[in-house]
Amino acid sequence: MPMPGSQQSSMVGFAYFINQYIWGIRIIGIILLIPFFRNGYSKTKIWGKIGYILPIILYCLVFYATNFMMLAEKIFLVVNNKQMVTVAQNKVGEDRLIIGVEYKGQTRAYPIGIIGYHHQVTDTINGEPIFVTYCTVCRTGRVYSPVINGKQENFRLVGMDRFNAMFEDQTTKSWWQQATGIAVAGPLKGTQMKEIFSMQMRLSEWIKLHPSTLILQPDVDFQQQYDRLKNYDAGKGGPLTRKDSSLWQHKSWVIGIILPTRTMAVDWNQLQKSKFIADKDFSLVLLSDGSGFYAFNNHVEDQLLSFTYDPATGMMTDTQTQSKWNLEGECIEGSMKGKFLQKLPAYQEFWHSWQTFHPDTKKFGE
Repeated sequence: MPMPGSQQSSMVGFAYFINQYIWGIRIIGIILLIPFFRNGYSKTKIWGKIGYILPIILYCLVFYATNFMMLAEKIFLVVNNKQMVTVAQNKVGEDRLIIGVEYKGQTRAYPIGIIGYHHQVTDTINGEPIFVTYCTVCRTGRVYSPVINGKQENFRLVGMDRFNAMFEDQTTKSWWQQATGIAVAGPLKGTQMKEIFSMQMRLSEWIKLHPSTLILQPDVDFQQQYDRLKNYDAGKGGPLTRKDSSLWQHKSWVIGIILPTRTMAVDWNQLQKSKFIADKDFSLVLLSDGSGFYAFNNHVEDQLLSFTYDPATGMMTDTQTQSKWNLEGECIEGSMKGKFLQKLPAYQEFWHSWQTFHPDTKKFGE
């Protein structure tokens, strides 16, 4: 896979070709070099022979490092001991950010400080597998169904492209983008995994909403790796993961929202300041934890509503009927009582990531 220095332009096609035919390329290279080494080696004295042997030793060391030690799947290992426990059994701090999933009548919470290292966790909800993913360099959390063409697929981390994690499926060896769930190389190129709706918030907020949730626990084998991400939630870290507090910079945080006909990016600083963003088609609410958020489609059946928000009560009011709506999108008072707002896919991530994978996106307020 491309190294970080090559991330400004996509090299997936070239990298995939090299990966698929690497042994053939190596064999051809060795065959071409044999006559050169055979003729030259036999005609040189001892110091000349050392000059031939040293490059071979160096190559073997580089080969071992790049093919065994530096593989993405060897650096970021999968969970060995996956434990999903109840709130009463939980040992994860409730101030930690999580990716929350409500699916098939059950709820799950996956702490970013755990899945951020592993990049992936496969779980099962009511007999159906889910594929929970996270890329710390893009700050992208996505959940997918790993069922491809009717078969549950297994994935391994192979590297990154455009600063985004790349997975390879076990069956066809196709490569899949973490941020989009799209296969970008291999036999399944163009195929997209089904995305499962997920949300980001602090664990404390998630527990208030879903007290019966199960929570992923740290794997004791990787505590040192988790400790390196202890400040990640707050945007502190190395050059690739550190938050830029300025507006619309590569490492600025945005909320990317997917609407039926377009995508929108909202500056995180603006949401933090106003707590509520009202647009014609959507409403974006910052939760009381200061980290979680909901995005709603303002269309209810055939009616387009507009909303105001009261942080003190945590309620939205539509200006058309004065009905009251809670942060689950349910109308609990007024003529619209019993109706629901559609939750929109919304993600907190780095601006460079959202812009890369949604090039036609619009900045809110421009």
